[in-house]
Amino acid sequence: MHVALRAAGFSLMTMFVSCGVGANAQAQTQTQTQTQPEQLETRIGKVAMEGELPAHESIAKLYAELDFQQATQSYLWALPLVSYAQWQEEFRGKLGAHSGDLMVLNSYEDKLGVITANATTPYILGFVDLNETGPLVIELPPGPTAGGIGDFWQRAIIDMGQTGPDKGKGGKYLVLPPGAEPPADAGQYYLAKSQTMNVLVGFRVLDPNPAKGKALVEQFKMYPYANRAEPGKTKLLSPGGKSWSGTQPRGLAYWERLHQIIQKEPVNERDRFYMAMLASLGIEKDRPFNPNNQQRAALEQGAQVGELIAKANTFAKRFPDAQYWKDRQWDTVLNIAEPSQRVAYYDQLWERSAWFYEAVTNTKGMVSKTPGLGQTYLGAYTDATGNWLDGGKNYRLHVGANPPAKQFWSMTVYDIDSRCLIDNPQRKADLSSRQDLKKNADGSVDLYFGPTAPKGFENNWVQTVPGKHWFSYFRLYAPTEAYFDKSWKLDDIALME
Repeated sequence: MHVALRAAGFSLMTMFVSCGVGANAQAQTQTQTQTQPEQLETRIGKVAMEGELPAHESIAKLYAELDFQQATQSYLWALPLVSYAQWQEEFRGKLGAHSGDLMVLNSYEDKLGVITANATTPYILGFVDLNETGPLVIELPPGPTAGGIGDFWQRAIIDMGQTGPDKGKGGKYLVLPPGAEPPADAGQYYLAKSQTMNVLVGFRVLDPNPAKGKALVEQFKMYPYANRAEPGKTKLLSPGGKSWSGTQPRGLAYWERLHQIIQKEPVNERDRFYMAMLASLGIEKDRPFNPNNQQRAALEQGAQVGELIAKANTFAKRFPDAQYWKDRQWDTVLNIAEPSQRVAYYDQLWERSAWFYEAVTNTKGMVSKTPGLGQTYLGAYTDATGNWLDGGKNYRLHVGANPPAKQFWSMTVYDIDSRCLIDNPQRKADLSSRQDLKKNADGSVDLYFGPTAPKGFENNWVQTVPGKHWFSYFRLYAPTEAYFDKSWKLDDIALME
């Protein structure tokens, strides 16, 4: 009975749809087809249409937009990789460094090529291609150092020094290439398993005594594991006055550097879709760099707009917790939750793009959550009223008494275009608690920034360059509880009328 009724109902409904609703729907479809616009207004302009489909003459325009979008997204994705590749190439091509050599950046001139370098402490850095060396041994001497080993996506592999497993007591580290198994004697090393074939090994000496710092550097050793029986002495180099730049190149040169480095690196699973985008733009692993004219146009336009988006993403951050104090302009510049760049359900693409456009390297110590250990970074890109910092104007920063830093604090000025130390006639970019600054009666200090020095405060002044914008980092080394609980606040940079 119920089966018969359902069957009858189905037959009646079928007749109803066929004779009534179906006929109306067909008529509506015909009307819609007849009234389809001949062109659509879109974000990329007018697109000629043939009914519901783009007209044949519109196809090239749509593909050009697809290529541009792929290039723009690929630019932002590749920022950390291209940054390290460019830095490595400058060290090799201009400064003569090889895998296993250490570059000591001590002077103002030495550091001018480093994106957002700390002007207060020396840097000791070496790029190593594990394709050339195989597993790598690092012997870190005991003492006040901070550093680590990072892969070429600028993911921290392991910290060294005070925030590393040696806790400042020194020790041996062993860096393994992707897929390499630990050797039989692995127990005598701190193991660092890299996901890329190229790595950066770097540290800073935190001892304020230059002689002690120099002695620490000279004790550092880095050599192939295969040479462990007779390791030899690690070569220490210096730029020696030669100019160099670790800033990512622009235009087609950006993509040439990217193509060069992906030939040496394995493809991570998370990056395969981006590799597909690059392939459609003429950039592939195991194939020569040979984009056609249309692809070149997309790459150049993508690099241009990609960098503009990178600037917005970096200097006007929209991450929910970027602003450290809600009533101040200072940002927490390093918004990457973990050096792995990974959170529960995604990898931090935009946080990563922001940090590695304005800076280089990432270690656990740089995102310290422990009072009295590591470092923390605050960035200011605007003055107190939200206007970009202008090199032709004069500003003051009031630093309240007792800044929450167990070791020291520093305030550094950078060029907005290169993101490197400001290249000024003064040859000075930072002010810090390690300098002889003029203090106020209550222990606070006023810092000045502008084209000319305020009378009587020359030691408290950094010279800016008219016609150029700048930004700054306020660093706290071994930040104390007053920073974390926000009971101490840093004033905004104020324009002086």
